This record gives sequence, structure tokens and C-alpha cells, in this order.
Amino acid sequence: MIVSGVDIGSLSSEAVILKDGEMMSYSIIPTGADTQKAARVCMQGALEKAHLQFEDLSATVATGYGRISVPFATRTITEITCHARGAYRLYPRTRTVIDMGGQDSKVISIDTEGRVVDFVMNDKCAAGTGRFLEVMAGALEVDLTEMGERSIRGKNGIVISSMCTVFAESEVISLIAAGCSKNDIIRGLHEAISKRIFTMAGKLRVERPITMTGGVAKNRGIVDALRRLLKTEVLVPEEPQIVGALGAALSAWRFASGGREQ
Repeated sequence: MIVSGVDIGSLSSEAVILKDGEMMSYSIIPTGADTQKAARVCMQGALEKAHLQFEDLSATVATGYGRISVPFATRTITEITCHARGAYRLYPRTRTVIDMGGQDSKVISIDTEGRVVDFVMNDKCAAGTGRFLEVMAGALEVDLTEMGERSIRGKNGIVISSMCTVFAESEVISLIAAGCSKNDIIRGLHEAISKRIFTMAGKLRVERPITMTGGVAKNRGIVDALRRLLKTEVLVPEEPQIVGALGAALSAWRFASGGREQ
């Protein structure tokens, strides 16, 4: 049986295809302004990699902020459940999931079966999200993909006093004008973001192991800062961006199998 999961995020969209519960292919594209188009293009990309047609799919589950705009979805599920399920599939001992996406951040507690126990979410502003980092990269005139490595090279993180995107951008511009090292500024930004996530996590009973998902998990500077604050290892999947779509595909597999746990 072949199923798929689609995660339509604010900055990127992902699709995962499973056959008999095992991953066949995945696709990642920028979401852009048209979420329906992103869903179609993303799914088509995954299908082409797997040498399949849409008619070969038994079920499709959509998740993410744009999940309601996926016309071919069999059903929709929140990204909280999907990130928990995907992280649990990759690391069955996971008890806490930190998901940092384009427009929000989440800390999710899960039980020994991968079910959501509790969660906290920052969805009121861009602080601690991929969008925040994107704006800061623009202010610093550095490539977003370079920020993690530059953060690691920073010797002393400069304290960033505001996590408001507008004020933080102005602060960064002022620090650059004052001749501060860009690497130290970036390290300070990553430490500020990580402290915000750490504070969010403090509202839950954080248990180890901890798995990080979402596009921001590709940023070594953020992961390193979180490890220092949490004083423990933070597991990062080989491709953290597809964990939500994987969880959605696993849900599709379960539904198509008559609701049985897989």
C-alpha cells in the first residue's frame, strides 16, 4: 500500500511517500503565495522521484498551516500530532520534540507510544522562527545557510536585548555600524532564540531524549546553543524539514489500514 503526507508551511512545503510503511521519496519546495499550487508541485515532485502516479496513492494526509488548502487530501491533522509521530518514528525513545518552523515554534511532550501529552507554542510573533532568522540574515547581509557555521565561529555572543523582529533588526544594524563582529552578533542572536525556546520548554515537563525538527534544525548554531542550555544531546534527523510530512504520511498509512497502529 502506498500513501503520502503533505506539510504546507509558511516558508516551505514538504511531501513524503511511504510504501508498506517505508519511505520511498520526499520533496521540499518553497511555499510561495499559492498554497494549493505548492501542495500540487510538492506532491508531484515526490511522485516523480518514486516513479508513481497520483492514482497509485491509497490516502493522503495534509498538515501545516496551509493544510486546509490541499484539495487532494483524504483528511487533515495538526502539525503538533504529525511532528510528534514523525519524530517518534525516527527516534522511538523521543520524549520531547522541539519544532522550529518558518512562522512558529513548538515544544511537544510525547509518551512512550509517540502520542502527544502536552505542548506549548509560539505563534504570536516571528521571534524564534525561521522568518526571524531570515530577516536577521538580510540585515547582516549574510546567506541564511551560513549563519549556523558563523555562529559556531563566534567567540563571544553579543547580547541581543529585544526579540521583536523589528527592534532586533534595528539593534543588529546598530551593532554592525559600531564595528561588532558579525559572527559574534549571529552567535548572540542564536543564543537569544535558544533562550526563548528554553523558556517555552520550562512550561512543560521536558524529558529526554529530545528531538529537534523543522527547517531551523539545519542551523548548527541554534542546535549547539540549545544543547548548552538544556545540558543534553539534541537529536537532529538527517532531513529535519520533512518530519511533519513523515508524520502525516504515517497517519495516512494508519487510516488506510483501517485505523490499526503501525
